[in-house]
Formats: sequence, structure tokens, C-alpha cells
Amino acid sequence: MSKNKQMVGISRRTLVKSTAIGSLALAAGGFSLPFTLRSAAAAVQQASEKVVWGACSVNCGSRCALRLHVKDNEVTWGETDNTGSDEYGNHQVRACLRGRSIRRRINHPDRLNYPMKRVGKRGEGKFERISWDEALDTIASSLKKTVKQYGNEAVYIQYSSGIVGGNMTRSSPSASAVKRLMNCYGGSLNQYGSYSTAQISCAMPYTYGSNDGNSTTDIENSKLVVMFGNNPAETRMSGGGITYLLEKAREKSNAKMIVIDPRYTDTAAGREDEWLPIRPGTDAALVAGIAWVLINENLVDQPFLDKYCVGYDEKTLPADAPKNGHYKAYILGEGDDKTAKTPQWASQITGIPVDRIIKLAREIGTAKPAYICQGWGPQRQANGELTARAIAMLPILTGNVGISGGNSGARESTYTITIERLPVLDNPVKTSISCFSWTDAIDHGPQMTAIRDGVRGKDKLDVPIKFIWNYAGNTLVNQHSDINKTHEILQDESKCEMIVVIENFMTSSAKYTDILLPDLMTVEQEDIIPNDYAGNMGYLIFLQPVTSEKFERKPIYWILSEVAKRLGPDVYQKFTEGRTQEHWLQHLYAKMLAKDPALPSYDELKKWVSISVKIPMVILSPTKHFVTTPRQIHLKRLPVRLKFIPASWRKLPVPGNWKKMK
Repeated sequence: MSKNKQMVGISRRTLVKSTAIGSLALAAGGFSLPFTLRSAAAAVQQASEKVVWGACSVNCGSRCALRLHVKDNEVTWGETDNTGSDEYGNHQVRACLRGRSIRRRINHPDRLNYPMKRVGKRGEGKFERISWDEALDTIASSLKKTVKQYGNEAVYIQYSSGIVGGNMTRSSPSASAVKRLMNCYGGSLNQYGSYSTAQISCAMPYTYGSNDGNSTTDIENSKLVVMFGNNPAETRMSGGGITYLLEKAREKSNAKMIVIDPRYTDTAAGREDEWLPIRPGTDAALVAGIAWVLINENLVDQPFLDKYCVGYDEKTLPADAPKNGHYKAYILGEGDDKTAKTPQWASQITGIPVDRIIKLAREIGTAKPAYICQGWGPQRQANGELTARAIAMLPILTGNVGISGGNSGARESTYTITIERLPVLDNPVKTSISCFSWTDAIDHGPQMTAIRDGVRGKDKLDVPIKFIWNYAGNTLVNQHSDINKTHEILQDESKCEMIVVIENFMTSSAKYTDILLPDLMTVEQEDIIPNDYAGNMGYLIFLQPVTSEKFERKPIYWILSEVAKRLGPDVYQKFTEGRTQEHWLQHLYAKMLAKDPALPSYDELKKWVSISVKIPMVILSPTKHFVTTPRQIHLKRLPVRLKFIPASWRKLPVPGNWKKMK
């Protein structure tokens, strides 16, 4: 998934060392002293218990620190971050109820405890316990058979977002330890796109050359905030999230906030100055009606459009583009559809009154700087990339891009610090499919082509998917569409011949696996976790195992190392490089230390829970991305490329005729 974030490195010039173990070196509030080391010492602790810092690393954008109280090798209770001075810009990252309830998941009776193999049909959830040796031997044998018979393109790592925050434990298919293993064994079929943000992640680079925008804290300088389907209070709700920053920034600027959403969300919840309910999926029509007013009332920033934009009007339209193919002609009804996008036209589609559309347009056109943003909901529809680009046109039309207090129209950007990640190595297989097309690749893979199905790297797939890794994800059936069709495809064992699921619980996807392996939770193993995309305060969390390993649960790195060992000594050596999980973390941290010698040693680091970094406000530059990059050249050529697409469409088969194709 592509998220609006920038990477900020830890600088040795700005590190603040603590004066004593157990104390805190607090940030001074300015950029000159931004680092905080937070002690792992407990504020309230019984003599017979210890406090171990963990983290919640699910895909909400936050990575929240957890204080887990342990007695007799059991987590007895948990609390959230309550250290430091809790000041704006260096505030406590307090977990939501999901993170705070982690003790119940650690100790839950439904945890997977032993390796198992399927004994019923896929989907029935019938399994029997087996040994680790049998499980690992079966996986390695099946993987060898698949690669020998079909090639590495027949192996697929399933889309997963169950542990996106980890380093060694990370589940993102393109960056996980599973990916490293497969790249050590000839590679696997790649995937692109996202179940969450595919449209906006494609649309924004086509519009700007990047996915970036201004940080939430820059609302301190805004006069107006307009949120299209953006609901951080529910989607990024933790103490490391956006809502607190939004409130504090608006306290400083007193910016008016207008929420445009079909629902009265928690982000509104009395914070908003106005809520405009809109028919779902009609945001682009609203934008067009607003643009009509901006153009006709001369509220557009014409100098900005002339200098930085391609295709707004006749002056900047590429010579090889169709006549009246520019944006202004489309809005005024001078384009191909001959339909003026008046407020009256927009009102009938959106359900928003005409006078309110006109008023909103005038507010956006006169309140500068205006922070215009969108969530990921508006783009989640057919042609959702056009909705995302439509919303981005409002800051472009009004010149609110590249200024303090403005934004690109994307979701708010957030900024994180860089860490050294487990290298996944290069994938020898260059073929990719959309992450949503994996069921097609199982069912009729060799019939999938570049033109019709978006296959990348070659004209068509050579083989279907025969082996699936599913680690820390529930996409097999839970997140995928048309469950009945998916169930039918997965139950046919002649299609995908082996499914391996590595999980903590018996999920709906786990019921379809052939071999089910019990994984440790993130808090049960050593790892380094950075913040991600919810908030403008960078930090690292250093995890130690909260308890010893129980039953026969094993960490993902151990599991894959054992599979690698069975694939051959060369694969094992290439995968592990002779390192355990702890040794890998020490090795990766040593690389960070080499870049920033003022960082504490790894052993010293274990005495702390986190390093926090106060990051400066960041503003999207109009010249850094979409003027001086090759993306501008690409945009100028786009009309020429697009005109050939309809001809290729006519070559496509009628839907449903897959079996008739050769």
C-alpha cells in the first residue's frame, strides 16, 4: 500500500543522550533538540513482576507502545504509554482499545499452539496435529515439486497487512522474510497495487509525480480545512494518530473545518464547523460544480496554473492533445460531453443544495491558505482514481499546493524515521499481477494477458498459481470479493496444490490451508518497530519477548530458516547469512549506528523502550515533484498513449468466455 509519508533519518547531531539509566532526556520543544529516550522502568511495579515494553503493530498507521506487566511468565495486565511530559509534538503514544487488549489475545484459549495439517476439505476447518518436522518437510517437498514442475512463477506470496510495523516480523508480501526466502530460491510471482489504496496511489503520481502533501501540523497555518471522506478519528485513532494533531493545530490557527462525508463521523463529532452530507461516490461531481464557480467568478489562481500545470486550459494543452481536451473546457461544457458542470448539475447528483455548493466554492476560492484533503474512502469505487484526481484539482485551481497551510488534496502526509530493514534481495521473477487478480491466476493463469488483465513484465502468464504462502493475513477469503467463487476455486485442489498459512488464530483464511503453522505474536519476540503513517512524530520501539515461547509456537524467522535448510545448504546460507533473529537485528542496528555514531549501542538500547524524534513541519514543493521530474513529460505524452487503448479493447473477449480462449 502506498502511503503519504516521508522518511527522516536519525541524525547524530540531534540525538539527546540520557543522563542516567531510568531517567528521560526530554525534547526541548524545538527542532534543535528533538530526541527523547524513554526508559523501560515501570512507574508502578510490584516486586515480583517485571514490565516489558511491547507494541501493537497492526495496519492502522500507528505503532503504539505497550507496557506489559509479567509475573511467572504470564502477562497479567497491560497499560499504554504514560511516560514523558506528554507535550504537543512529543506526546505520549497512547494505544486504543485494540492495543490495550493485547493481553487477552496473548492468553486466549483459541491461540494456535501446534503445527497441523488439513484432514477435511479446504474451508471445513478440520485439522490434526503433526510434528514440526512433518510440517516443514511437507512444505519444502511441495515447494521443490512446484518449482521443478511449473517454475517459480507458480509460487505466490499472498497480500497481507497483519504485521506491517515489524522488521523481522513484517508481513507485507514485498518486504517480508517470506519474500527473502523465495528470492533465495529462485523468486516468486510479484504483485502490485493494494486492496486499500490502489486508485489514489496511482492517481496522485499521475497528477503530481508523488503521493505527498503537507503534514497535519501545518494546519497551524491554515485558514480553512476541507476534508473529503477523511475520517482519522476512526481509522487512525490512537495516540500516535492524526486527530490529536488536528485538534492542536486548529487551536493555533482557528481554521474553519468543513467535513464532507455521507456519515457524521467521529472526526466531525463536534469538532467540525460544518458537516456536508453527500451521496456516496459523488465527490467528483461536487468538485466539478465547485470548479465551475471558481472559473466563472475568477477565483482560480491563474498565474499558478500557467506556471506549474499542464492541460488546465488551451495555453498549456499539449499540441498533440484533442481540441478542447483541457480541464477548463470539460468544466464549462465545451468538451466532448457538452455538459456544463454547474452547481445545479452537481446538486442533482450529490444531494447538496445549489446555494451551499456556491458558498463552498467561494470559501475555498477566498480562504488562503486552504488545507484540502481526502481520505481513502472516496477512491474505493470503480474509476476511483478519477475521484481522487478530481479532489486534487481544488488545491491546484486555487494555488494551495506548495504553500504553508495548504495541501495537495491527498490524505495528510506523515513522516517517519528510517531504519535498516531485513533485506529481501532481488526477485529473479519479474512478472507481476494485480494483488486482486490472484484467484484469476489460480483459475486461468495462462490466459491472463498484459492488455486484458494487467500482467506486467511479460505479455501473459505462463503458468497458474500452484503454491501460496499466507503469512499474518486474512485475504484468502476475508478481504477478497466474491467469497463463493473464491471458495470454489480454493476447494479445487487440482488448481492451487499447496496453501501454507502462518497465523496466531484459526482465521477464515486458515481454514483453507493445507499446512497450518502457529506463529509467535510480535510482542513475544525481539524486534525493532518504527512509527508509520499516522502522525508527525517519528519514533522507534524496541521489543523484547514478553514471555518465553509456549507450546510449540515459533517465530516466523525460525520457521523460514528451517524451510530454507530443507531446500538446500546454499539456500539456507543465503537466507540466514549465518545469523539468528537477534543477530540480524544487531547487524541491522550496527548499520544504523555506523551512519549515526551518537546512537547508543544495541545493548544500551535494550534499556530503553523508544527513541522519539520531533520532526519539522513539511510542505509539498510544487517544483520538486511535478515540474522538474520526468513525470511532467509523461503527462504531456499521455493523450497520445491513451488514444490507442480503445483499439486494443475491441480485441478483448466477451466476459465469461475464458474457457474458449486458446
